[in-house]
Amino acid sequence: MSIIKIHDIEYARFAAPDLDVMRTFLLDFGLKDLGPQSDGFLRMRANGTVPVVHVTEPGDAGFLGLALRAASLADLEKLAAHDGVALEDAPGPGGGKLVRLVDPDGFVVDVVAGGVPARPLPDGANPPWNNASKHPRAGLAKRVATGPSSVLRLGHIVLIVSDLERTWTWWHERFGFIISDDVRAPDGSPAAMFVRCDRGDEPTDHHTLNFSVVPGKAPQFHHVAYEVADLDDLMVGHDNLVAGGYRHAWGIGRHFLGSQVFDYWLDPYGHRIEHWTDGDLFAAGTPTHVTDLDTMLGHQWGPGVPAGFV
Repeated sequence: MSIIKIHDIEYARFAAPDLDVMRTFLLDFGLKDLGPQSDGFLRMRANGTVPVVHVTEPGDAGFLGLALRAASLADLEKLAAHDGVALEDAPGPGGGKLVRLVDPDGFVVDVVAGGVPARPLPDGANPPWNNASKHPRAGLAKRVATGPSSVLRLGHIVLIVSDLERTWTWWHERFGFIISDDVRAPDGSPAAMFVRCDRGDEPTDHHTLNFSVVPGKAPQFHHVAYEVADLDDLMVGHDNLVAGGYRHAWGIGRHFLGSQVFDYWLDPYGHRIEHWTDGDLFAAGTPTHVTDLDTMLGHQWGPGVPAGFV
């Protein structure tokens, strides 16, 4: 049994030497600026109900950590008691409480609860697609608005770790994650795992986190991924970022594991950030799938994985 069960992922934390440069990119990516903050941090929201999905602090560029959302303040208190840490007031819009933990590789993990949800914004979904068997748009011409994607929420974060078993033990013991895909190296040793939240019979994203070991690579951030409204929305967001002169990292394609349509970019400081849509959802009862590295790095359609992506 885990200490608690995490409901979802909440935000990613970064540092950057110029918050205005980061703000401009994130607006073009499809996030919304929450305005001046008393602590001087840059906080951005998406169109969903999570108050903050991206935080940037002033400083040398880098990944600082992530936040998960607990189901209740009672769960947060259990977690704090287990790890011998105090509850703090959660900064920024939404309020609530926060517990700050550090995993075996030094990744900082905030766990939040008790905050006030944001009022959702329009989801940006476009008119439906006609296909060969169904024509839900009969009599209606399709017109897709241009501009940034409509980012709905943070979907997942991928981390390179030093010891997969040690990492899994720490995260599972505290948060009750479920392994969706157990990825094996050619010699059969663990190479990566895609893990999802346990919400019982309620289907959840195929993965909220991915932990991977890469020979010769120290523990580090790999990428953060945000869900957009639909395929049209992803495509116009792609065009908007191309027009802005930003650096493209990989895509557009469809993964095998998780099935998402993906489009990876680099923010101005080199952090990978992904638009995705149409991912798999599984309830707690879906068994773990054992697979291999070729499948993890493969894709159903689109360009091949570029050199240096892993």
